Amino acid sequence: MTPTTNSGGLRKSFKARHMTMIALGGSIGTGLFLASGGAIASSGPGGALLAYAAVGLMVFFLMTSLGELATYLPVSGSFSTYGTRFVSPAFGFAIGWNFWYNWAVTIAAELSAATVIIKYWFPGSNSMLWSLLFLVLMFALNALSARGYGESEYWFALIKIATVIVFLVVGVLMIFGILGGKSTAGLDTFNLGGGSFHGGFFAFVGVFMAAGFSFQGTELIGVAAGESENPRRNVPIAIRRVFWRILIFYIFAILVIGMIIPYTNPDLLRGGVDDIGVSPFTIVFNKAGLAIAASVMNAVILSSVLSAGNSGMYAATRVLYAMAQDRMAPRALGRLTRRGVPLNALLVTTAVGMLAFLASLFGDGTVYTWLLNASGMCGFINWLGIALCHYRFRRAFLAQGRSLDELPYRAKWFPFGPLFAFALCLIAVLGQNLGAFTGGSVDWYGLLVSYVSLPLFLAVWIGYAWKRKSRIIPLTECDLTPHPE
Repeated sequence: MTPTTNSGGLRKSFKARHMTMIALGGSIGTGLFLASGGAIASSGPGGALLAYAAVGLMVFFLMTSLGELATYLPVSGSFSTYGTRFVSPAFGFAIGWNFWYNWAVTIAAELSAATVIIKYWFPGSNSMLWSLLFLVLMFALNALSARGYGESEYWFALIKIATVIVFLVVGVLMIFGILGGKSTAGLDTFNLGGGSFHGGFFAFVGVFMAAGFSFQGTELIGVAAGESENPRRNVPIAIRRVFWRILIFYIFAILVIGMIIPYTNPDLLRGGVDDIGVSPFTIVFNKAGLAIAASVMNAVILSSVLSAGNSGMYAATRVLYAMAQDRMAPRALGRLTRRGVPLNALLVTTAVGMLAFLASLFGDGTVYTWLLNASGMCGFINWLGIALCHYRFRRAFLAQGRSLDELPYRAKWFPFGPLFAFALCLIAVLGQNLGAFTGGSVDWYGLLVSYVSLPLFLAVWIGYAWKRKSRIIPLTECDLTPHPE
């Protein structure tokens, strides 16, 4: 398959069902299946509910902001384009590379997780062989066509959604005593020892961060909009469906877990990818008498991990392609195959993901740990970028005398929505490691590891602005040229 320039650009491959599942698939994963247990153990079920609800509200406003941008200007790799048009070329450059790095390293993280998960069934197997197999699978799904990625993500997401629905049904039956024998589930468990809120302020902030990581991936709908058959119709539909489904799944799931499993259960504290036996979902299924729960949940979490890696490869590739089109990356990365796939960008992204994974296998994994920590804050920086771009886009729209009736989709609650989302994202960024300031002395190493991506982002932004003499674009000069039909 030889890369060729396709005058028609990327193919319009995604239907409304693909758009919905792409956003769902990016946000329902190990954050719900594993991290929710640790959140309840740290802050109590009440604290976990409040944290996830607050982040859910923030994501709602971010999704509506992205919806207004993506329907008016549906381009693949939207983050760099929006930043360039509505803030400055330097900001677009920095946010584009930040987004690419975030998802490229995510591929490595998911490969590491997948090799651990597969050892549940094959304990003596070779990690390298499994990681290579999974990487080839993700590469093939993306190299085939955008439709190949969309279909695979549709089915990956469907597996996760079915699992959550079954879990909620089983959990409700247990709460009412229909399953699980003499169940102690209910409000007494939720408020055990008066501890529905537990651990204090720092524990709540920690859960807020974990909730933010869990919801990351919903922004993929902005990347996919450029390859949607009818973005003006499909993007708003997907946003409405995704927000309510995610909110219902997360909030109800945490409520069910909190009413069935006491927050003092030590298994909740031990939950991790390397021990599926203590996933809160598995604990609930086991309490219901479903002995096969561990194997089923292991398969579901494996599909979640592969889904996240698959999404990361797609998103990073498309942003790299868009930046090459805007001459912010080597132009060779902007070439398309006859199937409309940016193969060169895909190859570079795959290679970086594999190299990052290999870093976890040598020495004590220090390099990999730094790469992963540096990527940890990048998702919140991307969200800050969405809120900022939408705020300036709407203000520029009015400053240039345009009518809001021209917008195919209008975000509600402007300007409160983007400002509220920006403020909460900023709190999340600055509060990444507040624990480093406790204990009588400052943990400088912990601070550096936690916050390294913030000064890197600012350095790239300022460095590009200085070299290219890039400035903040006045509102009256922002490029509001709509996307051609």
